[in-house]
Amino acid sequence: MKLNYKARTKEGELQVGSIEAASREAAMNMLSGHDLFILSLTEEKKSHWYDQILGFLNRVKQKDMMVFTQQFATLLDAQVPLGEALRTLQKQTRNVTLKETLFEVSSDIDAGLSLSQSLEKYSDVFSPFYVNMVRSAEVTGRMEQTMTFLADYIEKEVDITSKVYNALLYPAIMVVLFIIVAAIMATVVLPQIEPIFTQAGVPIPLFTQIIISSSNLLENWWYVIIIAIVALAGFIADYMRTDEGKVVIDEIILRIPVVNSLLKRMYVSRFAESVSILTKGGIPIAQSLEISGQTIGSVIYRDALHRIAEDVRRGELLSQSLAKNEEYFPPLVSQMVAVGESTGRLDDLLEKIASFYTREVDGVVANLVELIQPALMVVIGLLVAALFASILVPIYNLLHTF
Repeated sequence: MKLNYKARTKEGELQVGSIEAASREAAMNMLSGHDLFILSLTEEKKSHWYDQILGFLNRVKQKDMMVFTQQFATLLDAQVPLGEALRTLQKQTRNVTLKETLFEVSSDIDAGLSLSQSLEKYSDVFSPFYVNMVRSAEVTGRMEQTMTFLADYIEKEVDITSKVYNALLYPAIMVVLFIIVAAIMATVVLPQIEPIFTQAGVPIPLFTQIIISSSNLLENWWYVIIIAIVALAGFIADYMRTDEGKVVIDEIILRIPVVNSLLKRMYVSRFAESVSILTKGGIPIAQSLEISGQTIGSVIYRDALHRIAEDVRRGELLSQSLAKNEEYFPPLVSQMVAVGESTGRLDDLLEKIASFYTREVDGVVANLVELIQPALMVVIGLLVAALFASILVPIYNLLHTF
């Protein structure tokens, strides 16, 4: 069983974490053996499938996090105490999950936890990158600047997501309408006129035969198909949660034309920006690379940055290790990092890399947004034409038989 604990060391330092043990007593013995004074020990509740659905519906959206971080940065810049700032934001936020989380965070801070320790407990709301950025700000005393950076960072993510969403909204509506029309024609129209064509000896086109066969299959085996789809979706979802599944999905996505170019630029931008901020905050370069890998959003890049961090710990220059991974980091990155290493301005050069690739991402996204709608509309138009042809062509052939 897994239990969450809150304890204090002999020096009085508060520790929060989780432990695996056969029983509650065994967990208490293990913690006591590490010279910890236990304050609380609770069993972690098992999550059910309906908890995941409720969690998705009540999730904290990027826009909510952006607004919270911007307001938090403003209050801290105005020299408002940390606990008071959190309580103020907790009162005015509308998202129920975020409101409850902020209440718990402010309570933890009143109990003696640091902000980063408290945020780390709510990993479903605050990403590892967010938590580590706050932790580095606590070490360097640059909390206001760090929160401002996080607000800008999240705003960029929201902007990109919004552009893609807006570009896909209209085509998605058209696809849904096409599916509805196709279902009506396949289940109502074609079954009624098929006997007429059969009796008249009119040849039925292949596409029409496919639609009719699909209609018959759905009519007779719809429950089997639904069960199979649900089972397959569940299997894929479980597989995607495994390390192997995450790697396979990442590899597939990174091989899709156009999309791979966008994602690689995005990952490089995130890597450079996060490592730049972390190193400016006093975090060692190897640890900054590890943190960046955990938050970059790709298992493949996470593993690559882990290998690069190990190379740096062995004494290899960051530019040399990046040059060995040109598949993920273009030569421009390693060359600019080499300049930063030679001049002692690595964090500034990483910031320039992040700025350059952010502009590249913005350009690619703008082009994709302009191309997505026309491309999808052409595809939908062809499908609609084929759908109507599946009815009109047999009717045309029928008329020619008289």
